Amino acid sequence: MSIQQILMPQLGESVTEGTIEKWLVQPGDQVNKYDPLAEVVTDKVNAEIPSSFTGTIKELIAKEGETLPVGALVCTIEIEAVENGSTPVEQSKGAENNSEKPKTEESKIVTETNSKDSSQKGRYSPAVLRLANEHDIDLQHVEGTGLGGRITRKDILKIIETGNIPQKTDTVAQEPVLQRENEQAPKKENTIASAVGDIEIPVTPVRRAIANNMVRSKQEVPHAWMMMEVDVTNLVNYRNKIKNEFKAKEGFNITYFAFFVKAVAKALKEFPMMNSVWAGDKIIQKKDINISIAVATEDALFVPVIKNADDKSIKGIAKDIHELSTLVRSGKLRQEHMQGGTFTVNNTGSFGSVQSMGIINYPQAAILQVESIVKRPVIMNDNMFAARDMVNLCLSLDHRVLDGLICGKFLNRVKSILENVNEETMSIY
Repeated sequence: MSIQQILMPQLGESVTEGTIEKWLVQPGDQVNKYDPLAEVVTDKVNAEIPSSFTGTIKELIAKEGETLPVGALVCTIEIEAVENGSTPVEQSKGAENNSEKPKTEESKIVTETNSKDSSQKGRYSPAVLRLANEHDIDLQHVEGTGLGGRITRKDILKIIETGNIPQKTDTVAQEPVLQRENEQAPKKENTIASAVGDIEIPVTPVRRAIANNMVRSKQEVPHAWMMMEVDVTNLVNYRNKIKNEFKAKEGFNITYFAFFVKAVAKALKEFPMMNSVWAGDKIIQKKDINISIAVATEDALFVPVIKNADDKSIKGIAKDIHELSTLVRSGKLRQEHMQGGTFTVNNTGSFGSVQSMGIINYPQAAILQVESIVKRPVIMNDNMFAARDMVNLCLSLDHRVLDGLICGKFLNRVKSILENVNEETMSIY
């Protein structure tokens, strides 16, 4: 017997780590070479870790939800060496190449056992689900060749090549089959039963990654909140005055959000403690001011980064916002576009929100929610009412790094910058 190691594979040219989404095997399971062992999620791809050996799963080193660097040990497999020095993998290759060689009694038993075992049939990898949806394949009528009857990507590709595609049938007819499969598969966590008419939506790897990051932030970071009301009437008038000429000249819109990002960048330069991260035994105050902005699609949220925002003009920031948002919605955003953020500004006002409490973008120390600009009657200095454009700025802070005093000063500075916007204080170029 010998113990072999399975390492986190390189799943992309610039991918440096991966998260174990789900283990597909348990200690003691028999696996063949190339059988999938685990589902892995990265910022770029969703894939499976294949077995490099035929043998028995010895130990699962990595835990579900754990993020590991490429090359890290994820599990071990026990393989059996034979007298002539070859491994079971080599023997199986020889058997495949010699079709006339009779099968041993042992191989017949293994084949029969695998054919009856369907414990993994109802567990589908992201790649299998994607191909099945694209080609309208009913997975309930597909015979899997993987461990425990699991349907592999090769099984789906073979069906697509032959053209013999089993079409999806009525949902009601499938319900008894699904129920039997769910009873066979071991449940790892509590589930909520679905009633007739409920729609079950599979959790995508992107949604799972978002969920994991949010849970980590809420569990590890002691959140505190603060809100200030800002009169942005001058900003609204200034932007309305220049927006048409700017669009004609530059080819993209100048949004209110660009002004807010610029104001935050200027305030961060004056209050650098806000531009920090918690690092366990120390707090790291970041030199560069890189503003993460939240950009949502129909089913996911991305946080691309405006690098060195304090050095950029309003036009430069507006251009970055336009280009990064376009990359997100066209599906062309790359890993490097989301790296290095030091502070997050979220434009929650774009869909009408007037007050919200953001979850901090770990490991940053704060996130600012810019709410919707609303015209309201306000009492002025001469005790007269006037219609003013008002906005709420909502700050979530990591109370390990920041306290109310520093955050109050920072937010008050952002307020001051925004309330005094004009051609002289905030030039577009």
